[in-house]
Amino acid sequence: MLEIMAKHLYIYVVDRDFGFAPNPFHGYCTLATCKPQIRARAHIGDWIMGVGGTRLNATGKCVYLMRVSEILTFNGYWSDSRFQIKKSLRNGSKVMMVGDNIYHQDVGTENWTQEDSHHSNPDGSPNVENLSTDTSSCNVLVSDHFYYFGKVAPAVDLESIGYKNRRNYNKKLISDAAVANLINWIEQCYKKEINLVQGDPFNFSSASKRVNQATGRIL
Repeated sequence: MLEIMAKHLYIYVVDRDFGFAPNPFHGYCTLATCKPQIRARAHIGDWIMGVGGTRLNATGKCVYLMRVSEILTFNGYWSDSRFQIKKSLRNGSKVMMVGDNIYHQDVGTENWTQEDSHHSNPDGSPNVENLSTDTSSCNVLVSDHFYYFGKVAPAVDLESIGYKNRRNYNKKLISDAAVANLINWIEQCYKKEINLVQGDPFNFSSASKRVNQATGRIL
């Protein structure tokens, strides 16, 4: 008999919300940078929820919820025709500035290239701390079933699933009735908003800035 893999909800605090991680634009919500532990462990069919914290003044609110529909490698993401529009363009619109399709390996050497992006240095050179963190997992999580709220993030009952804001992430079984009920509540309340960007990212006005995730500094 085939073993059916249990599905999980991964939940974490979104410290900074530029539209970069996650990137909810162009019809897909992608998690291609930051959160390497979640990217390494999540499977197709799992859910990812990013909630607000004190930095965004949005404690207890759901910034986004996505169901993982596909997992790509960085190289696969870089070359996929669907995601060329998610490549970073730092002299483009805010949406293009925060493009998250920024990593690929050089043919022959397998050295990493980090494109000029939200995670590079202000002069466009590679930020080695961000590169090291991001590429510690080569997985890119892709969703074609998501709810992105940004600044209009709704309050959700996190206490019902025993979640409190903390560092790193928490992992809950979808088979837990309280977890399933929370996801179903969002799906029912916002079914007309699926796969749409409901509100600008909290930090969208600073899309031109860079971030060092090791220090938390905005560059």
